[in-house]
Amino acid sequence: MDELIKNFLEDFGAVGIAILMLVENIFPPLPSEVVMPWAGYAVSQGRISAVAAVLAGSVGSFAGAMFWYFVGKRIGKDRLLRWVKGHGAWLTLTTGDIERTDDWFDRWGGWAVLFCRMVPGIRTFISVPAGFAEMEITRFSICTAIGTVLWTALLTGAGWWLADQHGSLAKPLSWVSWIVIGGLFLSWLWRLLRQQRSVAQN
Repeated sequence: MDELIKNFLEDFGAVGIAILMLVENIFPPLPSEVVMPWAGYAVSQGRISAVAAVLAGSVGSFAGAMFWYFVGKRIGKDRLLRWVKGHGAWLTLTTGDIERTDDWFDRWGGWAVLFCRMVPGIRTFISVPAGFAEMEITRFSICTAIGTVLWTALLTGAGWWLADQHGSLAKPLSWVSWIVIGGLFLSWLWRLLRQQRSVAQN
């Protein structure tokens, strides 16, 4: 995966960064924790400016966040609760998860969006509860933009630094890829087992 990302960014530059970050937000198994450090590597090689890399990554990521926001808004809380009740088990989602998320938004609002846009594994889907909670779109956009720019800048800087330290990003980033994907899988598996145990006890 690392070599494919590297080659794609070499061929398409800033446009490639934006496309991959859009895909990352719609298809989470392609993590931003891999895409943006490669953009930082391109910056270190003089192929693109740091500003262009961060801007392109932020635009793609923001577009993906808006996609999920409108999905959540279109579905609505009631329909989402019905869907989760019937089909949420394989995603380890329960109606209680949805209710807690809704309460969380009532309490923290924009701060929840801003912070979660910088949390791996959560950043992609935080837009869905924001949508069904009918968070005001201007506020959502501002909070999403701030969190997104901070996150893409951090990852770009990390890639730039790793390139200076190691010369090649292939080895360190391959570890990052496996750690991120493995962590997401283990988190899903743990929630699934806990949910099944709870059902068995009841």
